Amino acid sequence: MAKSQDSFNKKEKEKKRQKKNQEKQERREQRKADKLEGGAKTFEEMLSYVDENGNLTSTPPDPSKRKEIKVEDIILGASSRYTTPEETTRHGKVKFFNNEKGYGFIVDSESKDSVFVHINNLNDPIRENDRVSFEIEMGPKGPNAVNVSLEK
Repeated sequence: MAKSQDSFNKKEKEKKRQKKNQEKQERREQRKADKLEGGAKTFEEMLSYVDENGNLTSTPPDPSKRKEIKVEDIILGASSRYTTPEETTRHGKVKFFNNEKGYGFIVDSESKDSVFVHINNLNDPIRENDRVSFEIEMGPKGPNAVNVSLEK
């Protein structure tokens, strides 16, 4: 006897395709049956209303519960936020600094976060374990220390 030329994978794909077509045919027949039984809704049955609490309902709203809203009371846009000015100068300790490559990291004394520092943002030359003051500026990869100077 000769071996079948179809591989197992081809047979499985063919079975899936036939099953999908069968399910599609069954859905088509089900839609036809629903249409004949009166499953189609009228326009009025398809309408939904929003009640006074913002929930969807099938009954129209009661005109006696209607509230009048003044145009002056409507606020558009985001609410203004009053913020207290943060102290921009931070203090910390140099965790790592490589003079050859020109970068390092400072540990912020308040938040204990590690902040990147580049040699171009230094006011004074720094070394590891030096106490420094600096300002934080957001860079493309996160916070960067700028205006870094030694504390005296």
